[in-house]
Amino acid sequence: MGFQDTPEEWQVTATETPFTGNKTSVRTDEVMMPDGTVVRRDYQVHPGSVAVLALDEEGRVVVLRQYRHPVRHKLWEIPAGLLDIPGENPLHAAQRELYEEAYVKAEDWRVLTDVYTTPGGCDEAVRIFLARNLSEADGERFAVSEEEADMELARVPLQELVRGVLAGDLHNNCLVVGVLSLATVLAGDGIESLRPAEAPWPARPFEA
Repeated sequence: MGFQDTPEEWQVTATETPFTGNKTSVRTDEVMMPDGTVVRRDYQVHPGSVAVLALDEEGRVVVLRQYRHPVRHKLWEIPAGLLDIPGENPLHAAQRELYEEAYVKAEDWRVLTDVYTTPGGCDEAVRIFLARNLSEADGERFAVSEEEADMELARVPLQELVRGVLAGDLHNNCLVVGVLSLATVLAGDGIESLRPAEAPWPARPFEA
């Protein structure tokens, strides 16, 4: 099967949820180690997310700038959002996020990559899509509020974003992974080598 991650689950002898928030919670598990000792592991329980690297015909990526309070920064990001509905098809969620955040639709969709954002402390899984053949969306614009009310939109050449990532100027996880993945694909096997948009996602199973 080649060089790949493999599923494994160590025995949990006890578990509790000391905090439950609006979208996520914190869980404490007592986990048995290979030597028989039991340790406590605290982690955030997350529903999962999708992100969209939307690439236009001029080789520019749709990005947005948004305030992120935990890190006290305005970050340049690609459109993204939570999988709010258990079992939701991630492609449908990604199409919704691209419409709501950028008022854009795309005709060609592929899976760019799947990642665990912070596996040492959170179970969040993110599927990053590549979207092409862009056009302006139809219908009313999505009403924004809170941090999104201050959001800026731009289209930036892919290579400019790559340079920003490598210079340490851009830090958003999905943007970093997305632009470096796409640059690698374009320099290697090409976009046709990417998985189809409905490819299985064991980290967050869904109905097609």
